[in-house]
Amino acid sequence: MPQPYFLMSLLYLFLVGLAALASVLSGLDIVPLFGSLKWLRVHLVTLGALAEITFGITPVLVAAARGLPRPKTRWDIWLSLNAGLVLLLIGIPTITRALIITGGTLAGIAATLLIKQLVDMRPAQNERKTSNAEGRKFYITGLSYLLVGGLVGTGLWLGWSEALHIAAPIEVHVHTNLWGFAAIVLAGLLVDLYPSFANRPLAWPRSIPWIYWLMTFGALGLIAGPWLNVSLFTVLGLVLHTLGSALLLVIAIKPLLGDRSAWTPGVWHLFTSYIWFFLPVVVAPMIVARAENFPVREISGSGGPILIFGWIMQFGYALVPYLFTRFFEPQKFARLGGTWLSLVAVHAGSVLFWISLFFPNIETAARASAYGLWILSGIPLLTALWKSLHDGF
Repeated sequence: MPQPYFLMSLLYLFLVGLAALASVLSGLDIVPLFGSLKWLRVHLVTLGALAEITFGITPVLVAAARGLPRPKTRWDIWLSLNAGLVLLLIGIPTITRALIITGGTLAGIAATLLIKQLVDMRPAQNERKTSNAEGRKFYITGLSYLLVGGLVGTGLWLGWSEALHIAAPIEVHVHTNLWGFAAIVLAGLLVDLYPSFANRPLAWPRSIPWIYWLMTFGALGLIAGPWLNVSLFTVLGLVLHTLGSALLLVIAIKPLLGDRSAWTPGVWHLFTSYIWFFLPVVVAPMIVARAENFPVREISGSGGPILIFGWIMQFGYALVPYLFTRFFEPQKFARLGGTWLSLVAVHAGSVLFWISLFFPNIETAARASAYGLWILSGIPLLTALWKSLHDGF
């Protein structure tokens, strides 16, 4: 059952809001900025909220797709994951080596146990023909990339980077967690959940294996490039990953064309979140070429919040309320989350943050405003989740 994980995801989403508020206050010089805040924000979303949703829902979805009974909560996995996350989220902002290493190890154990659980879920005999059109392989691959990202991230404190000949370990860690873990797992969730929330199948289901391999090899290139210091691998990986992601959007959007009633704020959240995911495709050639008159260092070093809030969080605005309703209020008809207010606010915040990268003279005000808008956009999400939780209990 995913409920214990969903409860923890709600806690981490609340902490994301507090971290965004801290960014607003520090940007306005009301409170001092501590150096690890940006890494804490990132990990609250990827290791916190997204990991909890992933660990909670993927065994349930795989079991349903394969005609198996709904699995019980694996408390060994839950305890390993959450103990590891707590230690990591204390160790990262305080830069405590022992906590980061212990937390990373526990989270890695949890990911390994979940991968084994998913691998062991064999399809029922009458479901074997449809096994290609499911998210299981996306989840296993995404979690495997999470293990690599955790290994590299923990290795930053153990000196593994030199031993493993990693040219740019922080870049490898970021690419592994975002393009490997987050992107591939979210693609799997879209593949599995689309027929139920859209009330229609994806277009061209035979393209799903192509999407999987494009994203998998794309993520591999995005990791190998900074690992080996070969820009060609990075560019090829970005192209492959983008092609796979774009094809995923095409097969999801095509069935909804011409049906105006289907285009709810949640659907807009889901699909337009990829605007900010695809943004690196535009700036990557500039970063690789180190183009003059282009804020290369600022974008590569400070552009992460756009991916976190513009893409991952916005994807969650749509999907997480839907999942909470399904599992906490099964008697109700589940809909994608989001409102027109959250849609406008989250994109406005992303635009402001993007502008701040190019105009240093307005950076402080623009970024504080961006975080303020992102906080505003998250209020409907937290309200909807709390309502589902309250009504469910």
